[in-house]
Amino acid sequence: MKGLWDAPSIRVTLTGWYAAVLTVMMIVYATATFVAVRHEFLEQLDDQLHDDFEAAEERLTGTPDGRVAWNGDRHHDPDSDDTRVYEVWSANGEQLLRSGAAVTLPPVAFASLGTSDRYETVVAGGERWRAVAAPTSIGGHAVVLRVSRSEERLRTQLWEILVVLALGLPLVVVLAGIGGYLLARRALAPIDQLASAARRITAERLHERLSVPNPNDEIGRLTSVINDTFGGLESSFDQLRRFTADASHELRTPLSVVRSLGEAAVAERRNAVDYEEAIGSMLEEVDRMTNLIDTLLRLSRGDAGTIRLSREQLDLGQLAREAASSLGILAEERNQRLTFDITDGVMVSVDRLVLREAIVNILDNAIKYGPTGSTVAIHVGSSHQQALLAIRDEGPGIPAEHRERIFHRFFRVDEARSRDHGGAGLGLAIAKWAVDIHGGEIRVEQTSTGGSEFRILLPLDVSVPTEFKAAFAERGRTGATASKL
Repeated sequence: MKGLWDAPSIRVTLTGWYAAVLTVMMIVYATATFVAVRHEFLEQLDDQLHDDFEAAEERLTGTPDGRVAWNGDRHHDPDSDDTRVYEVWSANGEQLLRSGAAVTLPPVAFASLGTSDRYETVVAGGERWRAVAAPTSIGGHAVVLRVSRSEERLRTQLWEILVVLALGLPLVVVLAGIGGYLLARRALAPIDQLASAARRITAERLHERLSVPNPNDEIGRLTSVINDTFGGLESSFDQLRRFTADASHELRTPLSVVRSLGEAAVAERRNAVDYEEAIGSMLEEVDRMTNLIDTLLRLSRGDAGTIRLSREQLDLGQLAREAASSLGILAEERNQRLTFDITDGVMVSVDRLVLREAIVNILDNAIKYGPTGSTVAIHVGSSHQQALLAIRDEGPGIPAEHRERIFHRFFRVDEARSRDHGGAGLGLAIAKWAVDIHGGEIRVEQTSTGGSEFRILLPLDVSVPTEFKAAFAERGRTGATASKL
């Protein structure tokens, strides 16, 4: 039983609490019942004493010698009554009459008597007697009449009630504890079944779900939460499998190229120029693998939350121009134009290098997938306490069913074309991570001309003074400005 009490189950805990609470309630109930019954018995005894007192007043009469006697025949003489005592006392403390049980009661305390009846409990001969005393008049003389009854019968009855309560309380608690345990066991049985069913769902069977008999009760809601968790795990496992397969494929391709070049180079003797070309090609593939691995490591550190941002106040428009200038040569090669519609003074608190990489990745995609001679438009503005950076291209667009997945790692809308451009499908994943870590949001929409528009929303840095923002506005270049890079 050591293991049971070291780590009690829920049903044992519930049963213990139920028994403890019930015990306290039963003790309170039994105490209140006993007090109420005792009070009722005392009231009944006092009522009987009151009746005895009135009957004694009617039957007592004065004698010529100034004494007090019973009026009536011997049949009504209370001397033979061993449960009651009748006493008459004069004003000077002399006992004029005594009849009833053979017990000596304490004398009446005249000083404490008032004009009304006084009820009290006195002890005589080891017994408790209930008495009522009051002044009255007998034969024209003022006297004090006291009538007493023994409390032994009442105390015996109270003791029997107390024994019944004391013996019945543990029995009731034990029976209630057994019933509570059975009820808890029955109520928690669905949880045991739920645990058994959940235990059968492994990594290979994450597609299975638990049955929900009643979705509106607590067990049903718990089952729904577990099913949602399994759904999230299934999705995560699927993404992990796809990620592992894609990463393996991306690494296998350059490794195969390096191996092929190496085998071709050693298959037969070649001149120095051929060897240099082979080594150069191999180094290019090694650089591609190195960049891929560095990107994956950076994403992994980002997922683990180990990357610390070096935030600073930046003008988002200036950062967008800086990122665009680094891709100016690529745009010129494709005879493309980069146009700007930038509101200066849109301040954000970001890590320059991290956010710049996100903008560069989106611009790089827009230039690569845009047709020759097309335009890539960059817009920076603000609304509702958010900074907006939008990049619009005139490319083929992204189908609606792929717009949520393009930010997944290694995902490509056009597999063959993406590899022709040398991409690994990580640029947009890096961009999303960079925006998310700054508390922003990134999404893609289709333009009216069929191209794509990537929109980055970031929190505005409202701590920048108004006059500082105005200084940016005076520098010009506010509104639509077109330029060819």
